[in-house]
Amino acid sequence: MKTEEEMRRKGGDEIDFLSVIDGELVEASPVEIDLADEEKTVVSAKNKIAQTKDQRPKIASQIQNPKSKIQNQKVYLLLPFVFLTVTLLGGLRLSSPDGAFIFWRPALFCLISAAILMVLFFRAGLIRLEGWFSEDFSSLKNVANGAVMVTLFAASAQVFNALLPEQGLPFWIFAFCFFWTLWNNLFADFDVKKLLRSLGALFGLAFVVKYLILANLAAPASESWLQGILQNPTKEAFTWLFDLPRFSGGTGYIQFFTVAFYLLGLFLLPNSSQSKS
Repeated sequence: MKTEEEMRRKGGDEIDFLSVIDGELVEASPVEIDLADEEKTVVSAKNKIAQTKDQRPKIASQIQNPKSKIQNQKVYLLLPFVFLTVTLLGGLRLSSPDGAFIFWRPALFCLISAAILMVLFFRAGLIRLEGWFSEDFSSLKNVANGAVMVTLFAASAQVFNALLPEQGLPFWIFAFCFFWTLWNNLFADFDVKKLLRSLGALFGLAFVVKYLILANLAAPASESWLQGILQNPTKEAFTWLFDLPRFSGGTGYIQFFTVAFYLLGLFLLPNSSQSKS
């Protein structure tokens, strides 16, 4: 065991062997740390993170799910095709002697009725205005939605053109009935199902009266199933009284599909152009 005194001697001997450094103390200038660069680095990093976060919704919005693709195809391809088909067929007539195609232009009343019907669509909720036109949509989307609405308006006008008698007293009788029904519907409580049922019943009754009754009163003898009941003099009297133009029986078939396509288009028409998530 080493005593305490021996340990002290040993420590003193080690200290004697250490080298001695002579020098003067010099005051060092304070080191300035530039924090601006660090702050810029932190801010730029935060901006990059914010930009990446902002780009995520844009990238996600560009990737459309299958439902939105189907919705866009239905709104911007199928519906315009259906309504344009109705627009074309609604004014088509077949002449009685030779079956030539005649395009009958819509009367001014058809445009007025179509405008009232469009207001009725918005009021009943079949079409939501904010679902088709909005500041949040792009300009291209608003223009495309407006084009779909134009095709709907044109098809509505041509449906009235197809169901209204072309001229004479029956035209004014039908016009008054249509106007009275549409005007009353503007002040009634309607939902989409009631509106579609009401229009289906109204158009169906008008089709039966025009193409199964009035058309046969003015049809040639070979095409009229009322010929044996009314006989030729009575038929000619009704033709002169109502001033009914004579069209081929194929006109009724064309207008049947016109009304059917129009009701199908209303059934497929969504109340908003945005796909439901």
